[in-house]
Amino acid sequence: RPGGGGPYGPAVPFPMTAIPDIPEAPQTVDAVSTFEREFAEHRRRSRLSWTVGSFLFFLIFLITAELGDFSRVTQVTMPDGSREWRWIIPAGLPRLGEYISQTVPVLRWESLGADLAEWFWRWQTWLRLLLETVLIAFMATVFGVIGGFILSFPASRNLAPNKTVLWISRRYLEIARTVPELVWALIFVFCFSVGPMAGVLAIGLHACGALGKLYSEVNENIDMRPLEGVKAAGGTWFDQIRYGAVPQVLPNIISYTLLRFEINVRASSIIGYVGAGGLGQEIRVAMSFQEYTDLSALFLIILATVIVIDYGSEKLRHRIIGLGQQ
Repeated sequence: RPGGGGPYGPAVPFPMTAIPDIPEAPQTVDAVSTFEREFAEHRRRSRLSWTVGSFLFFLIFLITAELGDFSRVTQVTMPDGSREWRWIIPAGLPRLGEYISQTVPVLRWESLGADLAEWFWRWQTWLRLLLETVLIAFMATVFGVIGGFILSFPASRNLAPNKTVLWISRRYLEIARTVPELVWALIFVFCFSVGPMAGVLAIGLHACGALGKLYSEVNENIDMRPLEGVKAAGGTWFDQIRYGAVPQVLPNIISYTLLRFEINVRASSIIGYVGAGGLGQEIRVAMSFQEYTDLSALFLIILATVIVIDYGSEKLRHRIIGLGQQ
C-alpha cells in the first residue's frame, strides 16, 4: 500500500529507551551477609573442633604407648657379649625373625616327600582334631545364632515391647560378649570337665552376645511401615516381628552368621589351649615342648581351613541373597 507500513497503517518507530537499573533489595544483601558470617563461624568452629580432637587423640596415643611399654628401653646382648641399652622395638624385632625362622622346616628338593612327611608327622591326629574344631565352631554358631536372633528383637529400641525388656536383653548380651571365650571356657571346663562340650558352650555364649548386638543394630534400621500394617490388621507383637521385621533383616543375618562361623573356627582352635577340645591342645603341647615346626604346620592347617570356609561362605551368601532378590 502506498505510503503504508502494513495493513494497520504506517509503521511508527518504537522509541528505544534504556531500562533503568533496579537497585538490589536490602533484604537480599542482608541475607547474603548473614549466610557468609554464619558459614565463617561454622568453619571456624569446625577447625577448632578438629584441632582439639587431633590434639586429644595424639595425647591419648602417647599415653597409651607409654603404658604399653612402646617407649621402654631394655638391655640387649651384643654379638661381642657386651650388654647395651637399646629401644625395645628394634631390639625385639630380630628375636621375632629368629622365632619365625625356627618354625620353618628344612625342605630339600631331593627329599621333599620325606621332609613334608616329617613336617606333618601327626597329620592323622591333627585332621581328627581339625574336624572336632570345625564341629565345635558349627555347634557353637548354631547356639549363638538361636540365642542372638531371639534376643535381638527385644534388644532393639524400635521393637522392644517395653523398656524393662529392652534393658534386661541388652545387659545379658553385653555380659555374654564382654567375657572372652577363654574365660568362659575355663568356667565350663571347671563345671563339665575337659572336652568339646566346654568349648561349644563357651564359644556359643560369646557368639550369642556378639550376634545379638549385630542383629539388633540391623533391626533398628528397618522400615517400620510393614510392622504398622501388621499391627493395624490385628497382629500381635510376634506377628509384627515374623511378617514385618524378619523378611527385611534376613539377608544381613545370613551375612553376619557366616562371618561369625569363620570367627568361631579360629576361636575353637584356641580355646583347646585350656582343655576345651580342638587343635588348641596340640598348639599347647607344641609350645610346651618347643616343637616350633609343629606350630607352623598347625598354623598352616588352620589357615587353609579358614580360607576354604571363607570361600564357601562367600559363595553361599551370594547364592542366598541372589535367590532372595529374584
